[in-house]
Amino acid sequence: MTNKAPKDKANKRNAMPTSFENKKVAYFSMEFAVHQSLKIYSGGLGFLAGSHMRSAHELKQNLVGVGILYSNGYHDQIRNADGYMENRFIKKRYSYLKDTGKLFSIIIHGASVKVRAYLLAPEVFGTVPIYLLTTDIPENDFLSRSISFRLYDNDLAAKIAQFILLGVGGAKLLEIMNEEPDVYHMNEGHGLALTFYLYSKLKNLDEVRKRVVFTTHTPEKAGNAEIELKLLHEMGFFGSIPLDEVKRLANPKGDTLNFTVTALRMSRIANGVSKIHQSVATEMWGKNKGVCTILSITNAQNKNFWMDRELEDSLNKNETDSLLRRKKKLKEELFEIVADQTGKLFDTDVLTIVWARRFTSYKRAGLILKDFERFQKLVTQIDKPIQVIWAGKTYPEDYAAIYEFNRLINTTSELRRCAVLVGYELKLSAVLKKGADVWLNTPRYSREASGTSGMTAAMNGTINFSIPDGWVPEFASHGENAFVIPVSKSTSTETQDTEESMSLLDILENEIIPMYYDEKEKWVNIMKNSMKDVLPIFNSGRMAKEYYEKLYNHPS
Repeated sequence: MTNKAPKDKANKRNAMPTSFENKKVAYFSMEFAVHQSLKIYSGGLGFLAGSHMRSAHELKQNLVGVGILYSNGYHDQIRNADGYMENRFIKKRYSYLKDTGKLFSIIIHGASVKVRAYLLAPEVFGTVPIYLLTTDIPENDFLSRSISFRLYDNDLAAKIAQFILLGVGGAKLLEIMNEEPDVYHMNEGHGLALTFYLYSKLKNLDEVRKRVVFTTHTPEKAGNAEIELKLLHEMGFFGSIPLDEVKRLANPKGDTLNFTVTALRMSRIANGVSKIHQSVATEMWGKNKGVCTILSITNAQNKNFWMDRELEDSLNKNETDSLLRRKKKLKEELFEIVADQTGKLFDTDVLTIVWARRFTSYKRAGLILKDFERFQKLVTQIDKPIQVIWAGKTYPEDYAAIYEFNRLINTTSELRRCAVLVGYELKLSAVLKKGADVWLNTPRYSREASGTSGMTAAMNGTINFSIPDGWVPEFASHGENAFVIPVSKSTSTETQDTEESMSLLDILENEIIPMYYDEKEKWVNIMKNSMKDVLPIFNSGRMAKEYYEKLYNHPS
């Protein structure tokens, strides 16, 4: 990974933006993944935001990020005394963040809460400026300080307080710093409170809509908050706006506020994060009265951050031997981590499959294990075996997911060619993507809005093996640059799992394994096609430009 931008490039950020990128934009996001050390992210949403901030900087776009500085981060994933995974919250400190000197108040649940703003400057990690808000300061009591302790706090009142901190606190900071933008971009609905803050100033919904755009990232219920109106009102989410007026603006169904529907009503334009997701999101939300149009801007990742330079150079020079030598070296680096964490020694000559992403049920980490006897044969056979690695972070209080993660450890503990790794963050993610031969992706169809991990895997010569969901249909051609698992037509989830796991193992046994061991030239061609085809479309430079073209400059 590239950890630091050259200073001469970083200092060009204030240069005159190119023609269509002259609007000033503030990008509100609950999480940003810009560097391993800055632990203010959980998974895909943060990875996406981090790549966006990097590409916006490279393109010298007139954009700033606004987020929260979480004192204890998301959580640190470690092993307990028995070797199973557990979550720990550990205090973080960052010497490279600059105190802006701005200290101001916002009202949460009738109390005045002090907010201090820090700046992640462009020259630190090669991003646009990112302002990070904290309430964990001596000027506050313990309850107010705790608002910015943890990303995605499980306590509902704390969660609402974080939403107010991001939306109201972020908008207020930009005012204080005389950096009010032309466009407020809500990356997911977490920043929704900013729209009511703007309305309280402008007194006109059309004027709010002129200034606000919205990206929805998931069809999952957990990612589309629905909270009781009365509680939001009591917490100060709507500021001084009377509840009757809130209901007129948001037109909620019943006594709860759906953040996604409300964001669509308060914005002039919105987007889903793949072509499939745009269709799914429109079907889910588009029939609601007063919502804006949902366009499609497919997610992407920053090549300069994620792609191994030596692999790229070998590809560009069409030097197959050096490409394979580098890939073997990257496998060795991954296998050092496997040995360190699990005591298992993996072989660089063995086909290595990785499943790694946010750990939640619909992503089906264990789909490849459903026919365990058949799977076990593949990882234990002497001739043409496979090695499999899993990694991923659960939500801290998702005990069902934690149980599944630990059951995976237990199930595979005696299989010497299987490993489950902890600590899935930016650094481990990069090592896995560079060291894998195959990147396995098994979400239940239509529930993966985009998924971006396969993009960065492809950049590093790792071949995608995936359900055709999210971004995958826009990229994958079976047997040419990827392998695609057919989607079951059954409406029964149990039958879907059975049929899709069977298809997965069929393709693995009949196509992937024989090609890897017996048709090396064909395998290498697929590697190269994958690396070529993922660029430039799935490089976040394209995405950052599309946001200006399609969203920020969309007519009011």
